[in-house]
Amino acid sequence: MNHSEQIRIKGLVQGVGFRPTVWQAAQQLGIHGEVRNDGAGVVIIAQSSPDLIDRLLADLSNNQPPLARIDKIERETIHTDINFDVFSIEQSISNEVRTGIVADSATCKACLEDINDNDNRRNGYAFTNCTNCGPRLSIVEDIPYDRCKTSMARFTQCPDCQREYENPADRRFHAQPNACPACGPQLSLSDTAGKLIEGDPIVETVNLIKQGYIIAIKGVGGFQLACDATNSAAVATLRSRKHRPDKALALMAASVSQIKQYCVVSDDEKALLTSSCAPIVLLDKTDSTVLSRLIAPRQNSLGFMLPNSPLHHLLMQHLSSPIVLTSGNRSEEPQCIDNDEALARLDSITDFFLTNNRDILNRIDDSVARVIDNQTHLLRRARGYAPLSLNVPPGMKAAANILACGGELKNTFAIVRDDNITLSQHIGNLENLSTYEDYLHNLALYKKLFQFEPEYIAVDKHPEYLSSKYGRTLAEKIGIPCLEIQHHHAHIAACMADNGWSVDRGPVIGIALDGLGYGDDNSIWGGEFLIADYVGYDRFAHFTPVPMPGGTQSILQPWRNTYAQLSHHFDWSSLVDQYADLELIRYLGHKPLATLDKMILGGLNTPMTSSCGRLFDAVAAAVGICRDNISYEGQAAIELESYVNPDLFGQISPYKFELVDSEISAGSMWQQLLKDVASGANVSTIATRFHMGLANIIVQTAIQISQLKGINTIALSGGVFQNKTLFKLCFEALVKNRLSVLFHRQVPANDGGLSLGQAIIANVTLNNRGSCV
Repeated sequence: MNHSEQIRIKGLVQGVGFRPTVWQAAQQLGIHGEVRNDGAGVVIIAQSSPDLIDRLLADLSNNQPPLARIDKIERETIHTDINFDVFSIEQSISNEVRTGIVADSATCKACLEDINDNDNRRNGYAFTNCTNCGPRLSIVEDIPYDRCKTSMARFTQCPDCQREYENPADRRFHAQPNACPACGPQLSLSDTAGKLIEGDPIVETVNLIKQGYIIAIKGVGGFQLACDATNSAAVATLRSRKHRPDKALALMAASVSQIKQYCVVSDDEKALLTSSCAPIVLLDKTDSTVLSRLIAPRQNSLGFMLPNSPLHHLLMQHLSSPIVLTSGNRSEEPQCIDNDEALARLDSITDFFLTNNRDILNRIDDSVARVIDNQTHLLRRARGYAPLSLNVPPGMKAAANILACGGELKNTFAIVRDDNITLSQHIGNLENLSTYEDYLHNLALYKKLFQFEPEYIAVDKHPEYLSSKYGRTLAEKIGIPCLEIQHHHAHIAACMADNGWSVDRGPVIGIALDGLGYGDDNSIWGGEFLIADYVGYDRFAHFTPVPMPGGTQSILQPWRNTYAQLSHHFDWSSLVDQYADLELIRYLGHKPLATLDKMILGGLNTPMTSSCGRLFDAVAAAVGICRDNISYEGQAAIELESYVNPDLFGQISPYKFELVDSEISAGSMWQQLLKDVASGANVSTIATRFHMGLANIIVQTAIQISQLKGINTIALSGGVFQNKTLFKLCFEALVKNRLSVLFHRQVPANDGGLSLGQAIIANVTLNNRGSCV
């Protein structure tokens, strides 16, 4: 009898063509046995010599399918009375689920060739896919990932498709969304009244875009709104109808060469654009004047993506210029995914609907990324990335099934199970009721997909976050512990975990800069220097707290932060006397400052904050950027950065900040800034000096802490570090001073990464590993 082994392969190995790969490799080596899916991954029974089985596993490790990821291989010798005559692929076994779901993937090269081949039966077919590409999370409702548990269940495969589906040698073997024009989903084009437009939907849609119309297109993970990116009238109409006056709009181009007509594209950026994840990539603009200036007003970058589905490829092949392709929703609402919902909610925005009869079961936004110094930084983790799991850091074991509920803005949640962490796709701002409902939908979905029931819950300390309220209520309802985690500690833990920082490596100096996070002293933090490990932290330094008169109103109206900063650092009446002729002072003089003073003095709806984000708002408003109000989160800071001139680095002096008794004061910075404004310095000079000065004090503070504490690793986190200029200035200076720098790669530095930090902190706390403080 041959030597027999059972081999279990864990990771992302279902729905990606892994079993056919095993089958083909075993056939070539003459190994007998079988392979099947079960709840934990892929199980192989192999009968052959140990050497040939070794070669089989080596082949599988070195030649995985494009979307597969092997996390662990377990093998054991078994004794069986069965002598296998061949190697076969067997039916899935449904048992306890401990495997992952693969993310939706952009169209592969082979499928793209199919839709462009006049002799191929899928020529021009918008729903072509195989095991190497296509929808996954967006169409699944349960696991194991089989056709009957997806939105493709309603489409019965024709004989040709069925033969592909059943043939292990075919790349469409068990490709669950497999279909063709004879048996699969179909496109339709209609007006806002639901009247069908005659003709080829692709051709007619292209013609309408060229004529300046706005089209709602049902994409892979949700509806999108499209118009001609060279037509300013169309872009202006889209902005007006969508109530999105300023925030940049995403673009889609047919190719990298087309993008290069408008942006600088490095080799790393090209690789990211053409990857199977196909995110929106933020790219530096060139001087091209072809695209509408309304796409990204007052910004130096554009967000481009390439076609990520056959539908998008077919559309772009007929267009000579890029299109705007933004989320199909009203401002601040989640994307529409249902046909009837889109007709009801988008009828006032769009002119026509290009839709289809394949249901989107789960909403997935486009991911957003940028490349800084050859490293990818994710700004939004969604299509193409979620729900790919992350391994827990070295030295850490899953202590329990943990649900980490995430934050309020840019929400994601995370689940911990079996030594890996699964993050949800970007869900959005839970302040919106529809988004919160989507949050609840996805929580239920992930519980089903991963057969997950929490044994422990982690939430942000903020008493009013809806995610935290949900977590506390659920913990009480089912009688399990709930751990409240400080916002910025979670940021730093997420950065550490993102970099595989071992549990036993000790603490780091965590620099967490963002808009707001609930602090231990009931104030709003956001400019923090922490000595932190995965359990505890010490707040070693921070920016000087200043008032936020009006609370949320200070976020919406940046001038309030300018006044709060100036009145905190100076005597206001003396400042008015000194700068009576300054336009900024005259502007503020027309505001209800007496009311603000009463609010500040009495602490009425005026929390104190150390927020670096609010400092950016204050500086931006001081030089006339978004002074009255903002229309989207972070607008003032984003537009301020656009004025930075790197050519001035080393040519002008940075503004000076001071570190006194563990507080970073901006008083000196404001003195210099006001003098610049009074002398007529341009906004570019002021923005550049501010960024340089802020980076200097961040680095100086980190160096002082490092020397005092003997810690040489710095972790950078928080939404402020999505500012490319500030990040580069800090990173380069820290490295120059021989400090090791951790930064975000796999999850966003913003609140989209909070759930990872919460999950890690909760897990280590349960493992009782102890803290550095």
